[in-house]
Amino acid sequence: MRGVAETIRPLLGLSAFIFFGCGYSQEELDQHIRTAESLRSDLATERALRKKAEADYADALEELENVRRDGEQKALSLSTAQADLETQQRAIAEYAARLEQLEQMRIRFEALREKLVGMTSLGLKVVVRDNRIIIQLPGDVLFDSGSDRLRKEGQEIVLSVAKILKNDPDLMKRQFQVAGHTDNRPFKGGMFQDNWGLSAMRARSVVELLVRSEEEGGGGLPAANWSAAGYGSEDPVADNSTEEGRAKNRRVELVAEPDVREMLDLKTIGD
Repeated sequence: MRGVAETIRPLLGLSAFIFFGCGYSQEELDQHIRTAESLRSDLATERALRKKAEADYADALEELENVRRDGEQKALSLSTAQADLETQQRAIAEYAARLEQLEQMRIRFEALREKLVGMTSLGLKVVVRDNRIIIQLPGDVLFDSGSDRLRKEGQEIVLSVAKILKNDPDLMKRQFQVAGHTDNRPFKGGMFQDNWGLSAMRARSVVELLVRSEEEGGGGLPAANWSAAGYGSEDPVADNSTEEGRAKNRRVELVAEPDVREMLDLKTIGD
């Protein structure tokens, strides 16, 4: 503004000279001076308004950029929230499907257990152990001490089991393992050498009778579905320090092998 004043002041002096030199009156000269001063004021106002307009424009641009960034952030947040929701919905659907699968497994196992529980009428025990359904046959009823030859009473029990299994198509298709077990009293010498040998041969005797043809006095079960194993004294179910406990450990078990549709924790079913 000072520069403009300094520029105008000589002009005013020159104007006064011209005006006076040209015969203008003092009043006319004053009027021109006032007009010049008004123009100078208008110019200053216009410059101030322009400066403010430029500042407002810069502020508007900054606000617009902030709005743009905020919009992008909100769009990103919305996209993330939508993705999280879809993930949660998939997880819920998978969980519901898993629950349904487990329920179907539980139903199949309960149905199997109910079928096998019928063997308790033969004096046998049906239990759930190590995630398997097991039919326990008392060893002292099946065999004489130190022998792998089935007693007459033992043969009748085994053949009764075979009859129950044959009357159920689903049980006929199932895989079973016959597991022989002994107490922990040492068994040395003889044809079996030790408890491992005795337990394995007892399991074999039971399997052999189960799969022998009915024409030959056997159970007539499909041999491909049966196997035998001997565990010696390594899998006790009772305390070997008492006679009662040792008697419980001398046993043969028919183990119903679960298929892949039944792989769940059977503790939910209970004993």
